[in-house]
Amino acid sequence: MTTTANYIQISQQLLYAVRIGDSTKNFILQLSAADKNELRKQLPTDAEKKAFWLNIYNAFIQKLLSKHAEKYKSRNSFFTNKQIEIAGIALSPDDIEHGILRRSKVKWSLGYFNKLFPSNFEKDFRVSILDNRIHFALNCGAKSCPPIAYYAPENIDQQLELATKNYLHNESNYDTVLNVIYLPKIMSWFRGDFGGKKGMKNMLEKYSIIKNSEDFTIRFKEYDWTLFLNNYRH
Repeated sequence: MTTTANYIQISQQLLYAVRIGDSTKNFILQLSAADKNELRKQLPTDAEKKAFWLNIYNAFIQKLLSKHAEKYKSRNSFFTNKQIEIAGIALSPDDIEHGILRRSKVKWSLGYFNKLFPSNFEKDFRVSILDNRIHFALNCGAKSCPPIAYYAPENIDQQLELATKNYLHNESNYDTVLNVIYLPKIMSWFRGDFGGKKGMKNMLEKYSIIKNSEDFTIRFKEYDWTLFLNNYRH
């Protein structure tokens, strides 16, 4: 009797193997050879999809850049290169981030425009609703990226809440003299995902970074693209 592979578990095992420097060959082969219909069955809701694809993205970014750090010098080429094979389909990091986890958003549209012609694979596996908290869970290898965690469907909501709260508290700076709050650059790049500056202010209130009564100006910090691998949450 053949046991069906648990692909979410494999995504976690792959990420762990990358972290400790163990062999990833078996996990990568299983993901590449995965049956697309079976994978679809194992990712029925956004909780499963977010957990699986966050683990896949973070694991492969660490794996690829630890082996070929020089590729980070041409970041656009690196993120658009279809170098991740899942269920027989070659995907780029951008395919996973903007196509699947951001629900077919155009990368450089500040989060306001959708792709006109997403692939069938993308339509099959993308989330139903864009969750802006994924921006605080995706690690692209830069020093300004949030730390990496192992995501699981059963507690993905709590995990993303923690990731968002921690990142915003660590990366937001409030100048009380000028009444200006400086936010991470990723919130500017994908401002449509956050509902514009109004949505950002609501998020800052939710996570107790500002008080409800405060009226302030939002500005954005520069992004530090220095390569910084192995940034795992302890």
